[in-house]
Amino acid sequence: MQIGPHLLRNNVFVAPMAGVTDRPFRQLCKELGAGYAVSEMAASNPRLWATEKSSRRTDHTGEMEPKAVQIAGADPKDLADCARFNVERGAQIIDINMGCPVKKVCNAWCGSALLQDEALVKRIVDAVVGAVDVPVTLKFRTGWDRENKNALNIARIAEDAGIAMLTLHGRTRADGYKGDAEYDTIAAVKQSVAIPVVANGDITSPEKARYVLDVTGADAVMVGRAAQGRPWIFREIDHYLRTGKHLPAPLVDEVRALMDEHLRAHYAFYGDYLGVRTARKHIGWYVRDLQGGEAFRQKMNLLESVDAQLLAVDQFFESQWRYGDRLQYRLAEDLQAA
Repeated sequence: MQIGPHLLRNNVFVAPMAGVTDRPFRQLCKELGAGYAVSEMAASNPRLWATEKSSRRTDHTGEMEPKAVQIAGADPKDLADCARFNVERGAQIIDINMGCPVKKVCNAWCGSALLQDEALVKRIVDAVVGAVDVPVTLKFRTGWDRENKNALNIARIAEDAGIAMLTLHGRTRADGYKGDAEYDTIAAVKQSVAIPVVANGDITSPEKARYVLDVTGADAVMVGRAAQGRPWIFREIDHYLRTGKHLPAPLVDEVRALMDEHLRAHYAFYGDYLGVRTARKHIGWYVRDLQGGEAFRQKMNLLESVDAQLLAVDQFFESQWRYGDRLQYRLAEDLQAA
């Protein structure tokens, strides 16, 4: 799998997710087998570039290459300027967001709202591709709603403009994250273009990744929500795609160490005060399918210091030893059912 000059180590990617795929999380996913990761979306409005939030979102210091920044906006010139700005700061790939379904983003005529105006889509991709000398990719959805699906048109416009890779989430904007992803549309897009196509949507397991690649013919898969609290899913999928066999669940001691690494990087990135608060969602995702996870999450959310949070997480994973030396997924539900 290749994007421009960048040869990737595999075809299992991390989806850009606002509030999730910050630098510490992206780096951890890459360490655990992801072949590629894209930053949270950065606003194209130049008044926001110097804000603390935007600066964090485009910070790739020390990150495993290639370094990709996703940009979002509606004005072709602003997006082109934003692309240049980020390339000057070290971005090696620029990704254009035309897939976000969030209401406040679409109300600003950004994200998947752009799919309603194909002429504007063309002006945007032409402007961004022409502005930088690095590969430009596009993430989009199948259309605005089920009555207005235009993924094939958008794909052709993008390819004609010189877009290097397409990532298609198999839902319309109106679908949000409901219902099942439309893999038939991804397959049709793959057949209609000569550039790489990445399938996104509902890829939650190694078997599902294999199925999606088979039915769509896509070049890669992109995993989003399933990686929250389970960043080792990338090595699990990669191993299964290469061998047809499953890796065992991670060792409890390995996850304890990974959690400590992730949290310390998270605190260093955000500072102690904000770091403790933004880490809570990550910790909640890590423990949600484990015995005692929900009770622990509620208590952990009351902790106010780095040291208290680190100690609580370490003690929680120490408690998982009573169920075995490897994580026991969904043990809580199994015990309740029994």
